[in-house]
Amino acid sequence: MPELRKDPIIDRWVIISTERGKRPVFFVEEAAPSKAGMCPLCAGNENMTPPEVYAIRRDLSPPNSPDWMLRVVPNKFPALRIEGALNKEGVGLYDRMNGVGAHEVVIETPHHSEMLSHMEVEDIENVFIACKERCLDLAKDKRFKYVMVFKNHGSIAGASLEHSHTQLIALPIVPRRVIEEIEGGLAYYRYKDRCIFCDIIAQEKEEGVRVVFENEHFIAVSPYASRFPFETWIMPKKHEACFVSRDKEDNFYSAAEALSVILKKYNKVLNSPPYNFMIHSAPFGNGEMHHYHWHIEIIPRLTKMAGFEWGTGFYINPTPPEEATEYLRETSI
Repeated sequence: MPELRKDPIIDRWVIISTERGKRPVFFVEEAAPSKAGMCPLCAGNENMTPPEVYAIRRDLSPPNSPDWMLRVVPNKFPALRIEGALNKEGVGLYDRMNGVGAHEVVIETPHHSEMLSHMEVEDIENVFIACKERCLDLAKDKRFKYVMVFKNHGSIAGASLEHSHTQLIALPIVPRRVIEEIEGGLAYYRYKDRCIFCDIIAQEKEEGVRVVFENEHFIAVSPYASRFPFETWIMPKKHEACFVSRDKEDNFYSAAEALSVILKKYNKVLNSPPYNFMIHSAPFGNGEMHHYHWHIEIIPRLTKMAGFEWGTGFYINPTPPEEATEYLRETSI
């Protein structure tokens, strides 16, 4: 029988509809053929992108030259522009401001055909390091309140370029989705004097039915009220509110290992699906937040939202998270 499950962090209900479910193979879509032509993100084509704002290079090679391991460049077609003032104003009962922000692209690899799931853990670690360094730099701009780090893999997931890359968008406001998590965490903390994310981690470790992977510092779980089939969250086991607050010597290696394992399992179980991942973190300038916990949300794009979802705000997930966990956990990589 289908179930209604409530997300313990925010006031949102999800329908786990097992009767609509199919085995994972039925979710699979054929991979898009490789695109021919000149790729602006490939090594040797540095003149096709705006000048880099950050890079990890071999042998201290000069900026905007080949022989790099990772580059960060401004998006050539940004969602928001870095120039100008916000100029907030009211228009009758409406509010508006200028579209001020920053939009950057983390080019994860110089090799066109190399996917994030195929990269060495140390190279994925470099992606986290680059995102952290760019977030710290963008946080210096007082116009920005938040940086959303996200990845679109595959055209169905919104990627316009085949070459593997992650993106950062600095925003003058905190996204509503993050505010909902923070407010839900605060309500729980006021009631129990504990972080709800930490309690979720403790319960998932005790029950064991939704833990996909864990190492010394991070845990990957299928959320109890998963919105989408095979949705996975990666969370630090130690309480940390902000993605950029991690000690530099940690180098995000454990987070990179967890992400690598999950993506490799997706490749085997779901035949390399398109996916999105997002890093949710405490906003800038909030200090230590005892009620919030940064995390990575990974969503394979296996189903589509339709009228019911858009009209109600409910999600219908045809694969129970316990079943998804079993498939992923039992898959060797």
